Amino acid sequence: MGKGGGCMPSKKKFPINESAERPVSQTEGTDVTGSETEGSKKLRIFIVFYSMYGHIESLAKKMKKGVDGIEGVEGVLYRVPETLTIDVLEKMKVPQKDDEIPVISVDELVEADGFLFGFPTRYGCMAAQMKAFFDSTGQLWRAQKLAGVPAGFFVSTGTQGGGQETTAWTAITQLAHHGMVYVPIGYTFGAGMFRMDSIRGGSPYGAGTFSGDGSREPSEQELALAEHQGKYMAMTVRRMAQHHSLPPDNPSC
Repeated sequence: MGKGGGCMPSKKKFPINESAERPVSQTEGTDVTGSETEGSKKLRIFIVFYSMYGHIESLAKKMKKGVDGIEGVEGVLYRVPETLTIDVLEKMKVPQKDDEIPVISVDELVEADGFLFGFPTRYGCMAAQMKAFFDSTGQLWRAQKLAGVPAGFFVSTGTQGGGQETTAWTAITQLAHHGMVYVPIGYTFGAGMFRMDSIRGGSPYGAGTFSGDGSREPSEQELALAEHQGKYMAMTVRRMAQHHSLPPDNPSC
């Protein structure tokens, strides 16, 4: 750089290429239960969710499929702790949870390379169970242990005007205080984002589904959007890891 110049920004591009090599993370590969498996180290995206009647869980499993479809990245499913008593859950006719999906602890969050948080809406905001979990992360917030980690959201609502967008964007405050990087999907799903011939949950903020009175299951289109979000987040996390592993353009600056 000539006199009076300075550091020039990098002009390198980092296209998302599924066959490209990537730096390994500090964590081992895991299966759906979060336990270690044999094999090479992979980047891990924690899919952390609360699901009362199974709608969010269905989306979460599709997201894992999407994440796992990207080389070098894998999704790990976790639930957040339930805050309601067994008596209350029984009166609400809440089905039994899948025991194969473990409940996550706050301390485990630091092991993730990225997050997808899923939750149903409660009056346009996240359910109390997910909010209680975020409220318990104070020690991580104080030390900014999650700063710079990418994260996205997916939601479920009872009605079409019930918060497909507001439930996600009111949750962004949680990421902001932790210094995390919010990753929306935008309109990357393509033509599927513009279809008007059927009811479909989801928005530029993330995948979503409509539960109605609880009897409606996620549609094929909603599940496809969830799988797409998993792939999109996996590619984003991998690209960020590749970028961070490169040496600076001008080490003397």
